[in-house]
Amino acid sequence: MAGSKRSLVLLLLWWMAGWALTAQAAGKAQIEGLRLWNAPDHTRLVFDLTRPVEHRLFTLENPHRLVIDFISTDLRKRLDPTAKKSRHIRKIRYAPQSDGKFRVVLDLAQPVRPRSFLLRPSGDYGHRLVIDLYDREGRAQVARKADTPREGELRDIVVAIDAGHGGEDPGARGRRLGTREKDVTLAIARRLKKLIDAEPGMRAVLTRSGDYYVGLRKRMQIARRHHADLFVSIHADAFKNSKARGASVFVLSRRGASSEAARWLAAKENASDLVGGVSLDDKDDILASVLLDLAQSGTLAASMRAATLVHREMGRIGKLHGNKIQNAGFVVLKSPDIPSMLVETGFISNPTEERLLASATHQQKVARAIFKGIRAYFDLEPPPGTRLAMERRKREAAEARRYVIKPGDTLSAIAARHRVSVAALRSENRLKGDRIRVGQVLRIPST
Repeated sequence: MAGSKRSLVLLLLWWMAGWALTAQAAGKAQIEGLRLWNAPDHTRLVFDLTRPVEHRLFTLENPHRLVIDFISTDLRKRLDPTAKKSRHIRKIRYAPQSDGKFRVVLDLAQPVRPRSFLLRPSGDYGHRLVIDLYDREGRAQVARKADTPREGELRDIVVAIDAGHGGEDPGARGRRLGTREKDVTLAIARRLKKLIDAEPGMRAVLTRSGDYYVGLRKRMQIARRHHADLFVSIHADAFKNSKARGASVFVLSRRGASSEAARWLAAKENASDLVGGVSLDDKDDILASVLLDLAQSGTLAASMRAATLVHREMGRIGKLHGNKIQNAGFVVLKSPDIPSMLVETGFISNPTEERLLASATHQQKVARAIFKGIRAYFDLEPPPGTRLAMERRKREAAEARRYVIKPGDTLSAIAARHRVSVAALRSENRLKGDRIRVGQVLRIPST
């Protein structure tokens, strides 16, 4: 009898639990909060939700507004409209509707192109609805015109610095201090930019300048829009074993290059991007494939040379995770026309390295090491048409006008070899006679 009662109680509890879950599933989704990030070309709103929701967007004019209707949704926590402003948004209003919808109205400062999508739970976040507000008239074309050098004008070398993650994507997180990768990468990127901007003949652009997210391919597009000569992506590694440590430098793998080549070739008719200055859209498949392969091969080789110099400098300030450059198929490394590298500045999952990565002093050391590697690369290979290329030609010309005297040399033989007169050679070097000595450096006059 006791056993029957126990079974009846268990059955009742099971039924009640099932009924509660069914009732919850049949209830409305809840909006738990709203977060906002301001980016240079768009504003991102992220609604935190208890589960995926059906939603509809539409715009209104006179005045400009964006209406977001959440289907079968309630508000769990009050949204603060005064704290959610951007250059796109003047005010946020919201209210439940009689048909069961929950409506959010954005009073806009200007017309926008809205884009929305749902995200599944990941890391510290649950279900989310993301709404991006882009300028109706994009700023990309204006920026492209401003960055295009005039014909025949010497230009600065441009380095695109990509701070990994950002916004609702915090990246890896340190276990001891809770340091976020997105904060470390942005701090190092800003320091690196200052170093590059202070170098005559060089300037840097950031793919993100604040705490907001930029899509991976958008980062490549920003670099191309600014005619970047080098792309450097900055990250902080993480691993389940907290003992893993050391910096590393990556370039694109051959497999990653092949997959990107296939993507470009498949879309070449609609592509406005250039490969080595040559458009693919009017080329047949074979020629386009050859051109792309040549461009990628040259870019990969340049990426490896630049990465090797940065890797060397990183090894001078701390431990390296591996003694050679590593290869991977990271999306941000796939520009066929821009040498690119990804620098893992250390393991944020390692307590010692997390403390270092959170330190302003170490961040500056990392930035300087990357800068020295970049500067060494461009000293060796300055792009044509840049101020550094002109300075290199001047140095080489000056070196060509110097001659170190060797055993057996005579002033007349040196003059004949360089097609100048003995008198001109004496005058250039303030020589009173023809006596010279081994190891003496003579300046050769211009002819």
